Amino acid sequence: MFDSHDGRGIRRFAFGLALLSLTAVSVTAWILSNVRREQEIVARLIQHLPESDLQVAKELSGDLNLQSSLSFLLVLNIVATAIAFALVVRGYLSSERTLRDVRVLSADILASMDVGVITTDKNAVITSTNPSSRELIGLNGDGVGTRLSEIDPQHALLDEICEEITTYHQPIRDRDYCVNRNGHPSTLRAGCTMLHNRHDEQIGMVIHVRDVTEKTLMEERLRRMERYMGLGSLAAGLQHEIKNPLSALSLHIQLLCERLDQESDDAEVAELLDILNTEVRRINDVLDGFRNYASVAEFGRVPVDVTFLVEKLIRLLRPQAEHQNVKLVADLPAEMVGMIQADSTRLEQVFLNLAINALAAMPDGGTLRFEIAGENGNVRITVSDTGAGIPPEIQDQVFDPYFTTRNEGTGMGLALCDKIVRQHDGSIDFQSNGQGTVFTVVLPVGTVESGGEMAE
Repeated sequence: MFDSHDGRGIRRFAFGLALLSLTAVSVTAWILSNVRREQEIVARLIQHLPESDLQVAKELSGDLNLQSSLSFLLVLNIVATAIAFALVVRGYLSSERTLRDVRVLSADILASMDVGVITTDKNAVITSTNPSSRELIGLNGDGVGTRLSEIDPQHALLDEICEEITTYHQPIRDRDYCVNRNGHPSTLRAGCTMLHNRHDEQIGMVIHVRDVTEKTLMEERLRRMERYMGLGSLAAGLQHEIKNPLSALSLHIQLLCERLDQESDDAEVAELLDILNTEVRRINDVLDGFRNYASVAEFGRVPVDVTFLVEKLIRLLRPQAEHQNVKLVADLPAEMVGMIQADSTRLEQVFLNLAINALAAMPDGGTLRFEIAGENGNVRITVSDTGAGIPPEIQDQVFDPYFTTRNEGTGMGLALCDKIVRQHDGSIDFQSNGQGTVFTVVLPVGTVESGGEMAE
């Protein structure tokens, strides 16, 4: 597809033929010039020879009379030279056309790729870019002549991998780094290889960059699903093994309290029994969380307007938000974005858990924002706060059961949110930094066939 050897071969052949023809024309012209000069000399000699030598002189003059033959040969050489030059021009035009087609085709291929491709010289100065790379990296113009160290600091990894490949001469693949594009965090995956010419000399580097944000989110969801499957089985076992003896313990504590109320007024004993009751109730709450998390029962679904649920939640949260000096903001659509088939109670639990976590992240005030939008047959609900954010080192654990950074609570809130959303064939993800956290729930619009959990 990119081969231009045929054009170069024609050009070389035509050039050689033209050179040979020019040589032949030059030699023929030189011979013709010499013959004419010799004929002139013989003609002058004949005028001064005696009659006895005229016959020999005329024979010599006839031998030299090659002008017509040489003229014919000269014409042939001129024709051959013209043909050779025509082939040279044809070969040159063919080569230029082939080279132009190769350049256009290679440019079209690079422009059609969703992977960013950047070439640099040995000093990490950009020599070419394709449209995808300019979009991903945010270059001004084509970026040619710009050093990698001078582009957006978010992409400093590109300069680092170029330095590394220059030092170790080994290709680099799949280096992930995070950037902020159009106000949204994105994950880019970069690699680098050496650029060689046809003589196998290194002339620079080739960098490839692609957006793997969606792939990264999908991998994270799969990891969460695997964790859920294992922990769900464990939760079901604990629920079965502990619930029965705990119920018996609670019953006997109650009987003991009733008897001591009749026979003794010891305040210390009453306090100890009260502690036992409190701890038993706490264990019951933990087991209920286990039960809810491990439950595989399908729930009933009815048409639900998510906007109505969020409005109801905002009315419920307003007293607590005013007490914490938190401003509630709702960006709700003027028209219904679509009904979803869902369990409204379960969805209320999801949004309430997200809102409670957001309020807990803003003890000194801030803004709690709810947004609803339709998107490609789905409803997207975002719950964002302006708190301190979730530290990067624990972000991959926030959906794990019993993981919490607060002293109160069981740590099952987000794990249950994740499970309930997936039971509705949706997804839940978050983005967090030092300026706050944004949780995004995506649910499908329309009728959803009941088929159990995705994770089961």
